Amino acid sequence: MLNILGMIILIIILFIIILLIIGIKIRFEYNKKGSEVKGCLKILIFKKIKVYTYNIPSSDDDKDDEKEDEEKDRNIKELFELAKPCFEDIKAYLKSILNSIEITKIKNHLIFGMTSYADTGKYIGIIWGVMAFINSFNKKLQLSAEPRFSGSVLDAFGENEFDIYPLKLLIPTIRFISKKEVRMLIRGVRDAR
Repeated sequence: MLNILGMIILIIILFIIILLIIGIKIRFEYNKKGSEVKGCLKILIFKKIKVYTYNIPSSDDDKDDEKEDEEKDRNIKELFELAKPCFEDIKAYLKSILNSIEITKIKNHLIFGMTSYADTGKYIGIIWGVMAFINSFNKKLQLSAEPRFSGSVLDAFGENEFDIYPLKLLIPTIRFISKKEVRMLIRGVRDAR
């Protein structure tokens, strides 16, 4: 009985280690046409097995209360005071997060139009210039735009995929959480909820 339990624990530990090494894939697809936005966020482990899906618009309708917004404004000031001493630590941790993320594919298309043909042409030229500059940074970036001369239009669609390698985040996370100021900030965030 103890041997079976030991084997199960060993298999679970092996599964976690393989997950940390292979990583997690996040896929976000969206389509905005007019005022309607549709999308899907998927999280995959081992880059193939879907473990979480969130569809936009969701079936849950959340109602916002003004009282909750006022309380959140007061709490933000308190959280900002807690975050001041650990700003450099947060900055270093965010850099380590960016190092653990790899862009697999960013493919977005923008459809832009205004009521004036001249304004549409002028602004689409600026948008094309910016997108060409951004596309030159990475071969996996595919940003494009097209003009519409049939009135005011701002539509977009795209597919975005990112790989996250949790093993690269393990040591920076332990260093980040071990700082006293960061733990005070985490307590403050939990208390604010």
